[in-house]
Amino acid sequence: MTRRPRRAAQGAPLVDPQTQVESFRQARASRRVELTEDYIELIADLIADGGEARQVDIATRLGVAQPTVAKMLKRLADEGLVSQRPYRGVFLTGDGLALADRSRARHHLVESFLRAIGVCPETARKDAEGIEHHVSAETLQAFENFIATRKQG
Repeated sequence: MTRRPRRAAQGAPLVDPQTQVESFRQARASRRVELTEDYIELIADLIADGGEARQVDIATRLGVAQPTVAKMLKRLADEGLVSQRPYRGVFLTGDGLALADRSRARHHLVESFLRAIGVCPETARKDAEGIEHHVSAETLQAFENFIATRKQG
């Protein structure tokens, strides 16, 4: 008996296994980076707003418990992205500041693209928060090209 190739939902053929493996691998890597970038961006925002980022403020804004924040801050310090001073808060290192700048630029680009295709500002802001961590450099470049072309026309 000859087996017909399995079809994915909606009648589309399944993606070859290696392509699917790479897609899932990329998604897992993006999720690991996403948490780091979210913390770093928030710390940068808190420092810009009030001169420092306190653990309690980070926990409040992320909606997590302070022990969760403490554990992540230790990891970020071990990675050389933040420094902590007793009774003072959390500060970004040079590497942390550079990561915050890259993350913020990516977020702004994704949000601008979403607005350019007609997404309302509030939804674009919320959606960009997740999308920014999961798109490739090639896709970001396509977003940038689209925005530039639209401004010219």
